[in-house]
Amino acid sequence: MMYKLNIIIEKDEYGYYAYCPELPGCQSEGESWEEVKANIKEAVELYLDTLEESEKQALLTREVLAMTLEVQVA
Repeated sequence: MMYKLNIIIEKDEYGYYAYCPELPGCQSEGESWEEVKANIKEAVELYLDTLEESEKQALLTREVLAMTLEVQVA
């Protein structure tokens, strides 16, 4: 079964860091954009493989919202 999950990717001085908010503790890193995407996909698949079906459903039906917030800085 296919699922759509949110993945957050941040760039820092070491490369890229990625995590999945729906799956607590599921994270990865990579030196390039392509590497971090492949690594987090593998991490998500491995994470889901360790769960029972009821655990998967509970995690994969969580509502996770993302937004951009504009603020004024003095």
